[in-house]
Amino acid sequence: MSGGINIKNKRAYFEYHILETYTAGIKLLGTEIKSIREGKADINDAFCTFFDGNLYVRNMQIAEYSHGSFYNHEAKRDRVLLLNKKEIAKLRTKIEEKGFTIIPLKIFTSERGFAKLEIGLAQGKKIYDKRETLKDRDAKLEMSRAMKR
Repeated sequence: MSGGINIKNKRAYFEYHILETYTAGIKLLGTEIKSIREGKADINDAFCTFFDGNLYVRNMQIAEYSHGSFYNHEAKRDRVLLLNKKEIAKLRTKIEEKGFTIIPLKIFTSERGFAKLEIGLAQGKKIYDKRETLKDRDAKLEMSRAMKR
């Protein structure tokens, strides 16, 4: 993960318990990878679903490439995720259980320049879990402030 691009979904850790993480490749067009390398992608509202035996990421926004002509891509289209068959089968069985979902956590570029998407098998948090997360964050902030004094 020594690539320069690292786009995170900060909201995912607040709204979900992340149980497992996977690294998946993304099937992209030429202008999409160029736009990602410029850092113009948004995965905050994205989620993953299964169609025809493949895992797709939906609502992932990749801005149009600034120097693209009529070859430019659509900003919000479904993109295929590239995983092993065993990983896809495992995720499909978990998704069929109630309460589980697959959400993108981070986009990064590999050493070879390929765009990768870190996805997580997640379970939604309750309201009191979210409050507990906020309390923990505030307590850590207060402790770090006290240690600096």
